[in-house]
Amino acid sequence: MDPLAIIVPFVPALAALLIFAVLRHSKPGAARLSVLATLVTFLLSLILLGNYVAVGLPRVEYIGQIWGSIWLDPLTLIMWAFVSGISLLVHMYSVRYMIEEPNYPRFFAMLDLMTATILFMVSAADLITLLVAWFLVGVLLYFLLGHDTDRPASGRYAFWTQITYRVGDLPLWLAAFILYKSYHSLALPVIFAQIAAAPNAVQIWGMTVPAWTGILVALAAFARSAQFLLHGWLPYTMDGPTPVSALMHAGIVNAGGFLFNRFAPIFEYTGLALHIAFVVGLITAVVGSALMLIQNDVKRSLGYSTMGQMGFMVMECGLGAFPLAVFHLIAHGFFKASLFLGAGNAIGDARANDGVPPDPIYVYIVERRPTKPLRLPWLTAAALTILVPVLVLSLSHFFVATHLFFEQGVIVLLFFAWVTGAQALFAAHKMTHTNPWQLMGGILGSFVLVVIGYTLISHYFARFLYSHEASLRLYASASIGILSYEVLMIILALLFVGGWVLTFFGDAQNLGERISQRWQGGYLAIYALLSRELYINDLYVRVTQLLLSASRRLNVWLRWS
Repeated sequence: MDPLAIIVPFVPALAALLIFAVLRHSKPGAARLSVLATLVTFLLSLILLGNYVAVGLPRVEYIGQIWGSIWLDPLTLIMWAFVSGISLLVHMYSVRYMIEEPNYPRFFAMLDLMTATILFMVSAADLITLLVAWFLVGVLLYFLLGHDTDRPASGRYAFWTQITYRVGDLPLWLAAFILYKSYHSLALPVIFAQIAAAPNAVQIWGMTVPAWTGILVALAAFARSAQFLLHGWLPYTMDGPTPVSALMHAGIVNAGGFLFNRFAPIFEYTGLALHIAFVVGLITAVVGSALMLIQNDVKRSLGYSTMGQMGFMVMECGLGAFPLAVFHLIAHGFFKASLFLGAGNAIGDARANDGVPPDPIYVYIVERRPTKPLRLPWLTAAALTILVPVLVLSLSHFFVATHLFFEQGVIVLLFFAWVTGAQALFAAHKMTHTNPWQLMGGILGSFVLVVIGYTLISHYFARFLYSHEASLRLYASASIGILSYEVLMIILALLFVGGWVLTFFGDAQNLGERISQRWQGGYLAIYALLSRELYINDLYVRVTQLLLSASRRLNVWLRWS
C-alpha cells in the first residue's frame, strides 16, 4: 500500500472535520487551515503525477475490503492535480471575498469536503465508491449554492440543481446495477477486463451489456454536464457565491467528460451511445453559444458559455476523441474559473467607466460602421481564409500522427477547427485597420501557434492516457456508415460555404441588406425565442405546477390532508 496516494483525498476531508470540531468560531484559523490543506493536496498530487510519468504503472490501492478502493491511473492523477489546483485558487480567493459573509468557517469546511469528495470520485476503482462520491457531490453543491440563506433565489436554484442531479443519478445507478449483475464484481478494472475479453457475452433484451451501460452512463453525463434539455439549472446557479461558480469547473459541471473517460473501455464496444453523445453535444454547443450572446448579466453569460463548452466536450467524446475531451476539460476549467473569479472586477470596472472605448472592433460590431476604409482585397482574404486553416491543420496532424487522417472523428474535428479558424479570419477581413496586412499577419500567426500547440499537446496527451490500440477502438466505435458520413459532411460544407458567400459578396451586391430586410421578422422571432431561453424553463415550471396541483387533488381525494 502506498500511504502517499491514500492520504491525498483525506487531507481536505481532515481539514473540514477540524474546522467543524475546533475552528468553527475562528475565521482566520479556519481559512488558514483550509488553504494549507488544499496546498498540501495539490503538491502531493503533483508529486504522484511526476512519479507516474517517470516510472509508474497503473495500480489499485484498497482502503476497505468491499469498497473504498483508489485507482491510480493516468486519468486519476491528472484529475487530482487539476481539481486540487483549481480548489487552491478558489480557497485563496475566498479568504478575502467571503470575509463578511455569515458562516465563514463553515463555507471553508464545505469547500474542503467538496474537494475531498471530487478527489474520491475521480479516483474510485469500484462502483460503490464512485456512486457514493457522485451522489455526495450533488448534495454538497446544494449546500454551497445555498450558503447565503438570506437570498431566497439561491436556495430555490440550489434545489433546482439538486433535483436535476438526482434525476441524472438514476441512469448511473442502473448502469452500476447492470454491470454488477452481469459480471459479478464491483471493481472497475475487473469489469473492464471481462468486457474486453468477451464484449458480446452478456445480453439484455437483444442488446449487449456494454451497449445498455454506455447509453445509461451517457445520460448521467448529460445531466451533470448541463446538456440540452437538462441545462436549465446551470445559468441560475450564478446566484450562488462566486467562488462556488469557479469551483464548479473543478470536476462538477465538467464531470461528464470524466465519466466518459472513466468508462472508455465500455464505449469501445458501443457506437450507439457515442452517436447520441455527438448529436446531443452538438445541439448543446449551438444552443449554449446562442443563449450566451443575448445575456445582459456577465455571470449568466459565463454560465451559458460553460454550457456551450460542455456541449463541445461531449461532442468530442461522441467523435471518439476521449483524450481531447480531458484536455478540453482541464483547459476550459482553469480558463473559466479564472473568468468567474475576475467577474466582480469586470463588473466594478464597468460601473466606474460606463463608456466603451471606440476601438475598431467595438465600432464595427456595435455601431455597424467602419472606422477607416482600409481592408484587404476580398480575393486575397478569401484565399487566406479558406486555404490557411486547412493547410495548417492538415500539416500539423500529418507531421504528428499521419494515421489519424483515416479516422472519421478526427476529420470532423478538423472540419470544425477549419470553420472556426475561417470565422476568425472573416472577422479580421470585415474589420478595418491602418495596416490590414499587419492585422491579418498577427491573426494568422496566433492561429498557427494555437493549432500547433493543440496538435502536439493533444497527441502526446492521448498517448499518456490511452494506448494506441485503445484510441483506435474508440475512433472505430464512433464511426458511422461511409455514405451517411459523406452526406453529413456535404451538408455542413454547403451550409458553411453559403455563409461565406454572403460574407464576401454581401457588401458588393447588397445581398446582406436585402436579406436583412426580408427576414427582419424572423430575426426578431429568433431573438424573442432565445430571450425566453427557448421556453424550456417555462415548460418545466408549468409541469411543476401541474404536478403540484395533481398532488393536492390526490391528497384531497384520498383524505390525506
